[in-house]
Amino acid sequence: MKKIFTLCYLISIIIIFPLSATADWINLTGAQSAPTIAEIYVEDDQVRLVFEIYVHDMDKFIDLLPDEWIRQAGVEPPPLEERIKGFSRETLQIIADDKEVLQAEMKLVEPRMRTDRPNPFAGALNPFTGQPIPGPPEDKRVLYAELVYPFTVRPEILTIIPPLDERGRATVSIGFIFYHGGVPVVDYRYLSEPSIVELDWDDPWYSAFKNKQLKRTLQAGIRTFIYVEPYEVRHEVLVRVKDVAAWVDLNLRGDQYIEIDEFDPLRQKIGQFLLEQEKVLIDGKSYKPILDRVAFVESSMLRSRFIDQPERIPLNTAMIGVVITYLHEGMPQEVTAECTLFSDRIQQVPSSMVDPAGPFPYTLTPDDNVLKWTNFLKSYTIPTVDMVAVAEKHQGLAVPLGSVACLLLLFPVVWGISRRKKTARSVKPLLGLVVALVTAAVILLPLFQVSFGATRTSRIRADDSRAILDSLLKNVYRAFDFRDEEDIYDKLAISVSGDLLEDIYLQHCKSMVVEQAGGAQAQVKEIDIQKVTAEDSPEYDNALAFRAQWTALGTVGHWGHIHNRQNLYDAVLTLTPVDGSWKIIDLELLEEKRIDPFVKIQNAGVSSQ
Repeated sequence: MKKIFTLCYLISIIIIFPLSATADWINLTGAQSAPTIAEIYVEDDQVRLVFEIYVHDMDKFIDLLPDEWIRQAGVEPPPLEERIKGFSRETLQIIADDKEVLQAEMKLVEPRMRTDRPNPFAGALNPFTGQPIPGPPEDKRVLYAELVYPFTVRPEILTIIPPLDERGRATVSIGFIFYHGGVPVVDYRYLSEPSIVELDWDDPWYSAFKNKQLKRTLQAGIRTFIYVEPYEVRHEVLVRVKDVAAWVDLNLRGDQYIEIDEFDPLRQKIGQFLLEQEKVLIDGKSYKPILDRVAFVESSMLRSRFIDQPERIPLNTAMIGVVITYLHEGMPQEVTAECTLFSDRIQQVPSSMVDPAGPFPYTLTPDDNVLKWTNFLKSYTIPTVDMVAVAEKHQGLAVPLGSVACLLLLFPVVWGISRRKKTARSVKPLLGLVVALVTAAVILLPLFQVSFGATRTSRIRADDSRAILDSLLKNVYRAFDFRDEEDIYDKLAISVSGDLLEDIYLQHCKSMVVEQAGGAQAQVKEIDIQKVTAEDSPEYDNALAFRAQWTALGTVGHWGHIHNRQNLYDAVLTLTPVDGSWKIIDLELLEEKRIDPFVKIQNAGVSSQ
């Protein structure tokens, strides 16, 4: 019978999937890109299995082939019920409490195309093997199947057994993910051996596989982060709402969902509670905490995002993020944050300290509950905003008006000395005045200088143009590293004329917003001028028009993730010397577009075990 089914399988590929066959591509490093995918959901009275079986793996799951496929091959299949029994006991077994093999029921089977599961690391080098990480198979054809395994008594333990050979090794590469009560118990992993999961029906968040390799990255019910930057320290706490019930009466109507009308009151209640728990010291001093943001957060291995608009949220997975900000001068030398949020469930709090050098993970416990950051940034220099001086070679003819005036006054004095000599009168009073005027001319030489002859592009080389513009743009972006709006405007005024200040302020705030970080504004870390040309300004006297294209890469960190935002700009910037330094007096933005192909979100190395 197996041979007949294998024949049917081969004929079915030709009849149902009229695409050219390709060789199996088994991804050994990214389970979400495995050829065959199994999604397993433990619900109140059943286990639900959603299968996407790779077209070239179907010979391992022939019991699931649709009857009509088999009949098209000229073979009458055994009854579906009989085949599903065989599948339940021989192919993919789910055993409850080490004794009952659950019997599957087929709900749906049909050909489909593979679901796209993002794998942002595909193509990158595996740090362990040095080989590129493959993506999903090129051939997207799958057999889609939905099955349920009912049970009458809630099991405490489930054992999941994939197809095995006589040596106990998996015969097919299956990437799987497992949910209990809507909670992901494991990130995508390979189902390569019998796997045992212990179910916590009181709180599925704490259901777990016995194999410690099978777990989700975001395991903890609470995490805390200290971000240390020039002029600002941020303390961020990400906590699961259900775990807050150990300290706060949530007063929710149900035990399954946070309803829409409970969204804002609950957010405010938890935000105020966490603000009252703050015990942060900066250089041994208490600073006023600013409750910067309180929001529900969707957090996963690959991304985090704020949920701003009220919506119905499953209570088992609901997370709230609180951002508390402290403003200070310069870069601190030491920051400490004491954690008091421990309970019977929470005995470890994964934490991280993030500074310009990178993240430093740490795990807090009731006996070791102080997160301490010390400034070891020996070579770090706080970014500054300085005037971009106009080089002497780029100036027109500098005339010291004070010195010129003194020299002009010499003429009547010298004429007076000549007249006195002819009349034999004393010239000593006038000689003293000559000495005074000459001395004053020398002293005033570097002062009161006025350039005559406009600054011309003929005096500025291509390298000069790039250097000038690079310095000015860095000044503009660095101004936004300051937190107080008045400070930002003061720093912008060093490189931008007054009329442009508000326009540039508003444009930057709009363009560097990162949606996934809840609308937070990214700090620009890198500027790359790709092209710049300069010509004399047709609209302004003694000014230059720089046509430039540049990219700005901004980053903002939340909950241990780094969100990047990269924009490409094409603009004409008009520059002119003002009091010996370059200033932008006009800006015509020709194009602005986002150029990163996807928002690259990196885990900042925080251990969530």
